[in-house]
Amino acid sequence: MEQSEVQALADKLDRLIDRCQKLERDNATLRELQDDWNRERAQLVQKNDHAKHKIEAMISRLRALEHH
Repeated sequence: MEQSEVQALADKLDRLIDRCQKLERDNATLRELQDDWNRERAQLVQKNDHAKHKIEAMISRLRALEHH
């Protein structure tokens, strides 16, 4: 191989390494965002369940009042 071919190959390899490192950083960021969304979703599901139970309790109390 000529020196220019070796240099061109080395340059391509450097760009490939840079691209891989960027993809690894992007992937880590996306995983963190996914974890945040999953935590937020779990909190919303929990709040929704809590509200559902409160509403069910209110309905039960209203029904009990109707029978008195």
